[in-house]
Amino acid sequence: MASTNPARGMRDFLPADVRKRNYVINIIKKVYESYGFEPLETPAVENIDTLMGKYGEEGNQLVFKILKRGEKLQAGSEIKDLADLALRYDLTVPLARVVANNKNDLPKFFKRCQIQPVWRADRPARGRFREFYQCDVDSIGSSSMIVEAEILSSICEIMLELGFQNFSVLLNHRELLRGALDVCGIEENRHGDALIALDKLDKIGKLGVADELKNRGFSSQSIERMATFIETMFGVGEPYDSWGDNEIDRIRRNESLNTATLSRLSGFIGDSPSGKLGLAQISQILSLTSTTMAAGRVDVFPKLARGLSYYTGAIMELGIPHPSGDNRYDISLGGGGRYDGLIGMFGKEQIPACGFSLGLERILVVMEERGMFPPAIAESTAADVMVTMWSEETIPASLKLAADLRKQGLRVTVYPEVDKLGKQIKYADSIKVPFVCILGDDEIRQCKVKLKNMTTGEELKLAATEVARNINN
Repeated sequence: MASTNPARGMRDFLPADVRKRNYVINIIKKVYESYGFEPLETPAVENIDTLMGKYGEEGNQLVFKILKRGEKLQAGSEIKDLADLALRYDLTVPLARVVANNKNDLPKFFKRCQIQPVWRADRPARGRFREFYQCDVDSIGSSSMIVEAEILSSICEIMLELGFQNFSVLLNHRELLRGALDVCGIEENRHGDALIALDKLDKIGKLGVADELKNRGFSSQSIERMATFIETMFGVGEPYDSWGDNEIDRIRRNESLNTATLSRLSGFIGDSPSGKLGLAQISQILSLTSTTMAAGRVDVFPKLARGLSYYTGAIMELGIPHPSGDNRYDISLGGGGRYDGLIGMFGKEQIPACGFSLGLERILVVMEERGMFPPAIAESTAADVMVTMWSEETIPASLKLAADLRKQGLRVTVYPEVDKLGKQIKYADSIKVPFVCILGDDEIRQCKVKLKNMTTGEELKLAATEVARNINN
């Protein structure tokens, strides 16, 4: 017998789950659209050449490939011989393809929001699935740091609307990391390998990073310099140190810690042109966010590397503290950055771009664990009222009553069979419908409806036109 479980890393969503997902999605969409981001959708399936080579060494291994069909499928040793399509890995690379393909039909500055599922051949874990939704915003066409400031502001506004208070957006810059790697004596063609190791710092620690660099063939001198850089990073303020007793204290402490962090990093990178450019742009982003919803919420965090290879400038990650409350950064709810070179891979013109992706699944997991959903969502029911079926002869009258109640703005479910009234009431209680409309022979003769309050047990005989008013009161 076939298993009834979904494929590993995939999930079914029951009605209560869907209502909570829609609640979060609606808030995200509302905020994104308030910043002028326009909706976009792309296919679930992309040509494999569109995706491969865009995500770095480890990302490429997680792309879900689709085997060639029929006569096209021939045994071969190369992946290109076996697969020509793939499920989209993220929403950013498809966006780059869309922009390159529709450049003449899009405005000079194109701002898009997109909420759709993506797929990764990853190992499932807590809050990590093989199919999951990303909630993306991207600004295309401008190199101005105003773009980063607006994106950061929108992300912070979403978090506050969802009910989060203790959160931080970590900020770093690829040029700053590039400068640091230059100082460490690492050749530019090896920067990608070094960043992959550095991106694992929070998971494997300083010694683990050193071992990985050694296994990747880096010299002992470069590894020692990287260790010095890591020590420099560990000497700066950690995320969430910026919390204060009130908003003003938190912002002041955040500004003080960021200033100290930038000063320490400046001392390490010295005269490196790349490093100085990264520091300057980080400083500009901090200045621009000081009057937005992101004020005091952005932490300069030089340990942040983000493994995706297409990032070229500022890189960002949204995090919340560990549930233990020890102010330790633990859970990432999203990330993004500037990727000025990605669109150019699909066309002749290099077009600047920056974006951020919220992870819907992790947000939902955290909100569920912390009881953050409003009672109206957490306790939501399928309908406001259920209409019973008294007899075969009264079915048309009950269906007409249901239609009339829907016109009054109520959500109405109909008991689908003629049955004992007690069983119908019991069913209404099982699906937690708060009111039941009973339309029996007496009610029909009197042109009335019996409205039963399932919470109090109170019953009223009303005209059908009065039902909605009584339910809403």
